[in-house]
Amino acid sequence: MPRDHKVYWTVRFETELVMKSKAIHAAGRRRTGAFTLIEILIVIVIMGLLISLVAPAMFSKVSSSQRKTSMAQMQMLSTALDTYRLDVGSYPEDLGELRKSDGAGWDGPYMPRDIPADPWGNPYVYAVTKEGEYPYSLSSYGEGGRPGGEDDEADIVFQ
Repeated sequence: MPRDHKVYWTVRFETELVMKSKAIHAAGRRRTGAFTLIEILIVIVIMGLLISLVAPAMFSKVSSSQRKTSMAQMQMLSTALDTYRLDVGSYPEDLGELRKSDGAGWDGPYMPRDIPADPWGNPYVYAVTKEGEYPYSLSSYGEGGRPGGEDDEADIVFQ
């Protein structure tokens, strides 16, 4: 038998053995595309770690954005109050007069919609001052909804 012929049969035999072993291995381990319990648990642990790192930072942003929203709304109210004063000659007794009033010179409404509540659902605190540097005070009691407080419950005063 020629030497080339021997090499051919040896290579063919080895190739068949490899293919049969792969077929046997694949038949014994049928994967349906599902994840194992270990893989799912590892993903859950990783997600828990990520959430525990990111969540505190995100919740602190909510508080600061509420305070910024409150300041932006008070700036809008201040503009409406100043426009009211230019038309009427004095500041209104309450914020409701920015929407509806019978006063002389009133050319409103000065707010396109009802007076908004602060981001915590409480009404803004408005008072006309007779003395002092500012003609009126405009504030929000913050998250606590009561005068005073610290941190997130501290009063937000517009000047």
